[in-house]
Amino acid sequence: MPLTIRHILLVLFALVPSIAHADWKAVETVQTYAIRGASGIELYRSIGENGPKAGPGRAIAFTDFKLTWRRNYVPQNGGCTLVSAVPNLTLIYRLPKPSGTLPPAVRQSWEIFIEGVRRHEKTHGEMIVDMVRQIEAASVGFSVPDDPKCSKIREQLTQKLGQLSLAQRQKSRDFDRAELSDGGVVHQLILNLANGP
Repeated sequence: MPLTIRHILLVLFALVPSIAHADWKAVETVQTYAIRGASGIELYRSIGENGPKAGPGRAIAFTDFKLTWRRNYVPQNGGCTLVSAVPNLTLIYRLPKPSGTLPPAVRQSWEIFIEGVRRHEKTHGEMIVDMVRQIEAASVGFSVPDDPKCSKIREQLTQKLGQLSLAQRQKSRDFDRAELSDGGVVHQLILNLANGP
């Protein structure tokens, strides 16, 4: 084999890991739901009536996501290897928005409240991005022997990655519990809004 071709092949093989772990970025979208009120307590009551459903009650805000993958499974030596997995992640933040003009003092109080709520939801978004990066790291290079049609690997991968999803959900619940508990960041935001002008 000529030296130049050998060098080209070595360069191509060196590039495979960087190709397999593609650079990607989550897309963020914000959806709002309308609330009404001319005071902090009225706005908070409207949130309770119109907020997104979460379990038995309603939430102030909610972070959801849509995730699809472009995966490349390659049969190798009678088995199958996942050589690349590129996520397409959209984060969806659902936030309250007053439908009318607020009095100046209430508007100022509202802006402090909603900025804190945005920060809280962005943290949920960061947790989801972290989970997707962990899934990517655990997926690429995953191999299953005796799987020439690349059918077993999908089932085994789903089982393996399920633990990462469960861990993210638990982390998210723990974060909410801390922020909504007495003295927590979101709890303080609620009190300041409801007890303000």
